[in-house]
Amino acid sequence: MKPAPFRYERPATLEAVLALLDAHGAQAEILAGGQSLMPMLALRVARPDLVIDINRIAGLGDITAIPDGGVRIGARARHAEVMASPLVPALMRSALAHVAHPAIRNRGTLGGSLALADPAAEMPCCMVALGARIVTLSSRGETHHDAASFFHGLYSTARRPDEMILRIEIPPLGPQWRFAFLEEARRLGDYAIAGVALAMGAGEVRLAFCGVEPAPRCLPATEALILAGADPLPGLVELAPMDSDDAPEAYRRHLAGVLLKRALREVGHG
Repeated sequence: MKPAPFRYERPATLEAVLALLDAHGAQAEILAGGQSLMPMLALRVARPDLVIDINRIAGLGDITAIPDGGVRIGARARHAEVMASPLVPALMRSALAHVAHPAIRNRGTLGGSLALADPAAEMPCCMVALGARIVTLSSRGETHHDAASFFHGLYSTARRPDEMILRIEIPPLGPQWRFAFLEEARRLGDYAIAGVALAMGAGEVRLAFCGVEPAPRCLPATEALILAGADPLPGLVELAPMDSDDAPEAYRRHLAGVLLKRALREVGHG
């Protein structure tokens, strides 16, 4: 199929992007890597009036250290660039190895993945497990979102129609932190049926799943059981798995438990 007609703009400044978003709002789509948007346009799942290409804007893909020890990642940073950066937490690098294939990782962007909020995507659940902050920008200024409250549901986030994701800020995580990312997919590079992102350190446990629920979120009951050294599986009753013919609710819940147990062994817990 071919996309429905749309207008294409390739501004050179953030100010120009924001002006276009102000004017067109929900009728505009931002193009960065295009690995999700272009197929959606071709299938006419997305039918925007305007596509705003942000690839000419300098600095949107930078990955830099924050003075307090964290890392700042520009929304247009390609998956391959994030995966190769020594500044990025090991959890993200491990998870990105599961994202599709090298050709897609060379074009796809971190900001694009977070904006789409596909429930099977690896990066949203990593942001929750890392306690990341997602910074959006509009003509009103910057808005800072905790990742744990940014993802609202299936393809739904806190980002408003006149906003774009500007950068992601990962807090400092010292050498005492241990990470594990595991997922189950039918084939390498396929969307995850279930995946788990686990971060442990400094008396904290942060846990999030992808592919299980419509959006990743914190799981306080399960995290508390892990901290107490108890069996975490009873805590997974707080999950509300998606249901489908190929992956029923009970199957996703079972996979979540299996992957969590494996992740805990990988970080040396229990």
